[in-house]
Amino acid sequence: MNVIDQVIQNNYAAYHSDCVDVLRGMPDNSVHYSIFSPPFASLYTYSASPRDMGNCANHDEFFGQFRYLVPELYRVMKPGRLLSFHCMLLPTSKARDGVIGLTDFRGQLIRAFQEVGWVFHSEVVIWKDPVTAMQRTKALGLLHKQIKKDSAMSRQGIPDYLVTMRKPGENPEPVTHTGKGDDMPVQMWQQYASPVWMDIDQSDTLQHRSAREDDDEKHICPLQLGVIRRGVKLWSNPGDIVLSPFMGIGSEGYVSLEMGRKFIGAELKRSYFDQAVKNLATVAHGSERQPLLFAE
Repeated sequence: MNVIDQVIQNNYAAYHSDCVDVLRGMPDNSVHYSIFSPPFASLYTYSASPRDMGNCANHDEFFGQFRYLVPELYRVMKPGRLLSFHCMLLPTSKARDGVIGLTDFRGQLIRAFQEVGWVFHSEVVIWKDPVTAMQRTKALGLLHKQIKKDSAMSRQGIPDYLVTMRKPGENPEPVTHTGKGDDMPVQMWQQYASPVWMDIDQSDTLQHRSAREDDDEKHICPLQLGVIRRGVKLWSNPGDIVLSPFMGIGSEGYVSLEMGRKFIGAELKRSYFDQAVKNLATVAHGSERQPLLFAE
């Protein structure tokens, strides 16, 4: 495993390394659940590293790199278990793409997983406030003045998606919700089963300002903790191993440890890795000792 730095504790392992290298060093059928937000192709640039999948000129270049990861995710996932990725449709611009419109990034990701053998299991639409998006992006299609000028160029806001893929096979360790106090009552299940989540707090993220560097070209955008909590609760058991190949500042690991799971994460950018280690240590402090995930 080509690792620059690593922090291995009783219930988590964090690697400062390329995620493909990290996964290649992991055993087959060893992960119970994975949840992450992949780099959004060329929309955001996270670092200058040539190994950074977000540091690419176009979608073809991104998927040329991403397709090295997908088979490794398939290999390390246990049969019958699930992987969830957060994504959105990506806006195109006249300057970069020659036309103003949308790219079906969600569909491209799904097909990349299906090519390897993953089953398209489910997806949920996560509502986002179009007014907030308009104020942040100044997108032509969301501006009210465009309605008056020519509404043929007006469009709806772009939601987030949580897409879930399943590795074929019989799940050897069923995920059950029969614990004390009924940890998945009917009302909660109906909320989780809704195809649209209207109640995700977009501001419910780990504090991330200290992870930014002066040369960051775009802001980092950690996944909302509420989305992670629902995925982890619904599709993993306490004590399960949760994987994030794009750890960022450690949001998926923070929630996983908070909910009594173990965590493995990889992050290429040094400042994000350092912040992730701090966040993981904060939530892991005082947690019950568990067997070491991986020996050095």
